[in-house]
Amino acid sequence: MEYYVYRKKIIVEREKERWIVFYSCNDGKRRVAEDIYIPSEVKKENLLQYLEDLLHEWASQID
Repeated sequence: MEYYVYRKKIIVEREKERWIVFYSCNDGKRRVAEDIYIPSEVKKENLLQYLEDLLHEWASQID
């Protein structure tokens, strides 16, 4: 699932019982976002809100 959180593209995938988060690069590649943790109990329909709450500091970086 792709999300745009404060103008940054984040990819979230469910693998077994856990969420894995990736940063999407401009060249189409992606890398694991080791600094973003989503607890396994967060439901799919709540992911965007969770990411926005977690990453709200990014809002101050928007020009």
